[in-house]
Amino acid sequence: MTYSVKEIYYTLQGEGAQTGRPAVFLRFAGCNLWSGREEHRAQAVCRFCDTQFVGVDGPGGGKFETADALAAAVADAWATAMPGVKPYVVCTGGEPLLQLDDAAVEAMHARGFEIGVESNGTITAPAGIDWLCISPKGSAQVVQTSGDELKLVYPQLEASAQPGEFEKLSFQHFFLQPLDDPAREQNTELAVAYCLQNPRWKLSLQTHKYLGID
Repeated sequence: MTYSVKEIYYTLQGEGAQTGRPAVFLRFAGCNLWSGREEHRAQAVCRFCDTQFVGVDGPGGGKFETADALAAAVADAWATAMPGVKPYVVCTGGEPLLQLDDAAVEAMHARGFEIGVESNGTITAPAGIDWLCISPKGSAQVVQTSGDELKLVYPQLEASAQPGEFEKLSFQHFFLQPLDDPAREQNTELAVAYCLQNPRWKLSLQTHKYLGID
């Protein structure tokens, strides 16, 4: 399989349960809920995406012909080996599960990486992922109903994307993350109020945006 990757870079995880953790971000190109092109946004299932995932022209991006070549690029992006520190890679997109397969998981594990995945939940995840975050989008059906973390961008208009619809699913953590649009301040107030009224949910902020890091 050839893996199409927008970018690979080293940073801090900015949101969710792993906030603040150093990680290599492996951003796969492509998504099944939006083309990534502005002219298609209004008709997309997910209309609020804030990520550029089209093409393979970002830092560290490209086409990788084998899982081992992909894993080698991820390993090269990790800053330094330190005793007692397990390297961590976050597979994201777009939608990473369109491409992340058993071979890629095995190759990154073979290089010592703990593997996190951020997915929209519309594709069943392969075995072996160490930290699975599902972020439901709009009316898209969630088929990956278990994992470590469910992170819901809030508010969303679709009835199927309301917090109560996901509480029966098998996740350890439930996060609300304020929608980053022109009404972000109001969205944050709404998310805070919901978490206070429904303490199973915790607030996730996109700290990388506040800090000005990628």
